[in-house]
Amino acid sequence: MTTPESTAMTEPTAATPGAAEGKSPTHLALDTVIAELAVGEFRWAKTSLAERITWLDEVFTAVTKEAEHWVRVAGQIKRLNPASSLMGEEWISGPYIILTSLSTLTHSLEAIAKGESPVADRKLGTAPGGRVTVPVLPSSPYEALLLHGFSGEVWMKPGVSAEAVRASAGLGALDPTKTAGVGLVLGAGNITSIPPLDVLYELIAHNRVVLLKLNPIMDAMLPVYTAAFAPLIRAGFLRIVTGGGDVGSYLAHHPGISHVHITGSAATHDVIVWGPGEEGRRRKAAGTPALAKPITSELGGVAPIIVLPGTWSARDLRFQAEHIATQRLHNGGYNCIAGQIVVLSSDWPQRAAFLEQLRGALSTAPARPAWYPGSDDRIAQASNDYPSAERLGPADSTRLLVDVRSDADASAIQTTEYFSPVLGVIELAGIGQAFVDAAVDTVNRDFVGTLGANILGMPSTIASLGRGFDDAIARLEYGTIAINAWTGVGFLTAAAPWGAFPGHTLDNVQSGIDVVHNALLLADTERTIIRGPFRPFPRSVLHGEFALFPKPPWFVSARSARATGRRLFEFAAHPSWARMPAVFAAAFRA
Repeated sequence: MTTPESTAMTEPTAATPGAAEGKSPTHLALDTVIAELAVGEFRWAKTSLAERITWLDEVFTAVTKEAEHWVRVAGQIKRLNPASSLMGEEWISGPYIILTSLSTLTHSLEAIAKGESPVADRKLGTAPGGRVTVPVLPSSPYEALLLHGFSGEVWMKPGVSAEAVRASAGLGALDPTKTAGVGLVLGAGNITSIPPLDVLYELIAHNRVVLLKLNPIMDAMLPVYTAAFAPLIRAGFLRIVTGGGDVGSYLAHHPGISHVHITGSAATHDVIVWGPGEEGRRRKAAGTPALAKPITSELGGVAPIIVLPGTWSARDLRFQAEHIATQRLHNGGYNCIAGQIVVLSSDWPQRAAFLEQLRGALSTAPARPAWYPGSDDRIAQASNDYPSAERLGPADSTRLLVDVRSDADASAIQTTEYFSPVLGVIELAGIGQAFVDAAVDTVNRDFVGTLGANILGMPSTIASLGRGFDDAIARLEYGTIAINAWTGVGFLTAAAPWGAFPGHTLDNVQSGIDVVHNALLLADTERTIIRGPFRPFPRSVLHGEFALFPKPPWFVSARSARATGRRLFEFAAHPSWARMPAVFAAAFRA
């Protein structure tokens, strides 16, 4: 167990536990860390919104200075060649999103400090069912140009009025003196921005000082996080520790911890809440959790990619095949938001041609090591579940394409998050609205998890469906729905809430409980809808879409992704119109 060096406190201090009989040195050290955070909570309660803005500004500066180190260590963890285009993923899903989130949180706190709502300057809209919507993308003139053709809105829960949306935006920041104890964040092991984003949300949205326990996979990030978040650590608002499952368990059940947040799997969540093994199963059956405090979670699931049949050009087929390959292979396939099952129409005349393009995109995507622990075992499980699965890519590749027509039972791939480069294909009958309705019914009913769903279709196809398409989206129960985009864009949108569709419970947690990110600090959110262009520029404009965005830099096939990711970070660090040309120059080389 490792902790950053603590600073002396001058405020009234919580008692540091003594050498309790039978406690290990590690547990005693953890007791001390929690006691220090109890003091930090006292100080956080006395910190004004203006002071909190200053802390965020200092973190912004520290992250900017640490970014090179951040990306280099992330690449080492994932065993990437520093010159690989795939390093762009580490810039975009690492320091870039941290800076955009800090900027948006600062905007929210500045508004509240002036007595205004964080969404006072946003034009609210409506969605099916009388839902109020809040635009979250683009959030600035800069973003409108950088992500031209992409848009996003948050749908609030049914029955929440526009007045209530504006009044409740701010969450814990509306009363900064009312703190909520010490929160434990059990960090993710796959994307380097997730643990610090969860820390920021605990601090600002919930008024909890934070103990971040790193996933052992991310232990090498400890010095990076310590430097990047040094202002919060020095002030006593944050502590970071490392260790295995025993450390996480000790902290989760510690009386000094008031709340737990976990990013991970439903299985890990259940061990924490109910306990391990047979004891945990008995407790879950009886409804008697072992964890005697609230827990929120962001977990994975089986994400669908619904492909609407239409008359696609050869370029459309190839581009969207690369799009799907990205949704599965980004970060090596080790994403909770990775698309896992493509849902096709068996009546689509271009079905076979599309599958051929998909095989090609999966085969030619850049090679990368299977860096996440347990990947080989999960690939073996998928191969056992589906003996006819195709192994694609280089000779040593672990990429699998599972065409469920060859293995009749789809239940395994619909209920198992393989968390590895396994992509499935299922087919449903129908064209037009019949297919859309069948797809929505199938994924709602049969797929495990509700974190994100993707829909790909020609603009003309979507327009022809009219209100039927909108109603189908309203029935699709996922926390983020991406239309001609990847749900990863929702993850990268700082103002958008990120989490499962609401309604899950401790004994049926699915993709988790509550949301994170959400830098506008919205209450009572239901889902985020992201829309993107069906084609990249210039084909988008040639086919009637007003979208100037080229091949996205997050595509695994984007050759200039490393340069584009770095330029995006540099723009976020020092926004100006003068920096725009460098971003576009890199992006258009993709």
